[in-house]
Amino acid sequence: MTTTTPSGVRGGDLTQPSSGDAPALASAPTSSPAPMTHPQIMKALSGLMLGMFVAILSSTIVSNALPQIISDLGGTQSSYTWVVTAALLSMTAATPLWGKLSDLFSKKLLVQASLIVYVLGSVVAGLAQNTGTLIACRVVQGIGVGGLSALAQIVMAAMISPRERGRYSGYLGAVFAVATVGGPLLGGVITDTEWLGWRWCFYVGVPFAVIALIVLQKTLRLPVVRRDVKVDWLGALLISGAVSLLLIWVTQAGDSYAWISWASLAMTGGTVVLGLFFLLVESRASDPVIPLRLFRNKTISLASAASLFVGIAMFSGTVFFGQFFQLARGESPTMSGILTIPMIGGLFVSSTVSGQVITKTGRWKAWLVSGGVLLTAGLGLLGALRHDTPYWHIACCMALTGLGLGLMMQNLVLATQNQVAPEDLGAASSVVTFFRSLGGAVGVSALGALMAHRVTHYVQEGLAALGPEAAAPGNGGTAGGGIPDLDTLPAPLREVIESAYGHGVGDVFLYAAPSALLALLIVVFIKEVALKPKPSAHSPAASSEE
Repeated sequence: MTTTTPSGVRGGDLTQPSSGDAPALASAPTSSPAPMTHPQIMKALSGLMLGMFVAILSSTIVSNALPQIISDLGGTQSSYTWVVTAALLSMTAATPLWGKLSDLFSKKLLVQASLIVYVLGSVVAGLAQNTGTLIACRVVQGIGVGGLSALAQIVMAAMISPRERGRYSGYLGAVFAVATVGGPLLGGVITDTEWLGWRWCFYVGVPFAVIALIVLQKTLRLPVVRRDVKVDWLGALLISGAVSLLLIWVTQAGDSYAWISWASLAMTGGTVVLGLFFLLVESRASDPVIPLRLFRNKTISLASAASLFVGIAMFSGTVFFGQFFQLARGESPTMSGILTIPMIGGLFVSSTVSGQVITKTGRWKAWLVSGGVLLTAGLGLLGALRHDTPYWHIACCMALTGLGLGLMMQNLVLATQNQVAPEDLGAASSVVTFFRSLGGAVGVSALGALMAHRVTHYVQEGLAALGPEAAAPGNGGTAGGGIPDLDTLPAPLREVIESAYGHGVGDVFLYAAPSALLALLIVVFIKEVALKPKPSAHSPAASSEE
């Protein structure tokens, strides 16, 4: 068999012994390709960044439309949370599998496959007539987004050295910021436009995905690692089951059943059992979906733990602001998106600036620690949020939160990728993304349940203060846990609802702040290792061109 490298060098088969537990590589070129120039990298990354834009857009575009979506479909606060959680759940469960597949098959084809899955889920979601169908479609969307999120970092690592990667991680961070701020704005405009409506929030990403597919086909060229191994489907099934059961329990506990009950015991026990079986299977698998040997590396273990808590903080900041501005302050979906710009601006600035500086200096730990401090401070201050809090105060707190997120998200992945062999690059990258998604999914589920409970409590307190007539069943617009329509409420009741949601969202941030503090404490113990001068693709592991 003859292989062709990206630089045009041709060579015969070469089988090399593997290190550690990794399977042997099937083939490799006789010489490494020359490093890519900046224009070549940007051309290759163009379709990838567009795909990443689509992934983030799908998560953020519905944030300001959700109150209207749930109201139109007759959903409840639980439905509101599940529309977000379902995508996070499937994204979390699928991420390790996407990462492992990228170590075995064509990364380019996997990125394209994840885009196709996303498109299918989006189109059907736009046709949903009830919250059950919408939630099911969000699961499909999440599987595609999980692939895009994991593969973006993996593909970039295959082309770019860790020393240079900070610069391009900053570009991905900028794409993340633009999609995050553009999503809510676009979703708000679409929802407020009568001849479009919220269903177009799901359709609008489809053209971007199709363009990304075409651009990827024309521009992305990557070395491929060919290995004759079997995919660990049992391990993937077990980790998916454990994560799903955990999130179902967290979402439903306190609503459908008590936190301390037989149902809770059964679900938590089932999660533990599935998790133990997963560890057993992974310890014996020839090529596990999550190689347990990776966690012998202290940096990978600490970065994964920190990502778990960063995920809780990240998604609490992006999911609940839509409800705050619309239900606590009476803003339109479009205005809600505009009002969140300080947080996204902070994320944009910190991710791009830190990426440029890390590339020049090769030092990254100080940025991680600074990010933890800023994120903890931002969420802690947002814990005092109320419906009448001055906007300048909210804006400053959002900016601090965004700065912290931008400094931590990409750099935790960078620290991990700098520590692994090329054959484990996909698995290691997806592990960090997996824990961040898991933290986000658990955080949204638990904090959503907390918010529903606290809002109900504050509404009851407010109605009781208004007198017996106001406290009668059905008043307040929250009967049955539904999302209230503020425009239909008399002024006194509207004040109660706005106050309840303002206080409830503040409680969410207050409970999320300790997770950011834990992330900070963890990154303090990560040892800074000099960034490698060569990308993973320049090792003998690369065998052919995609």
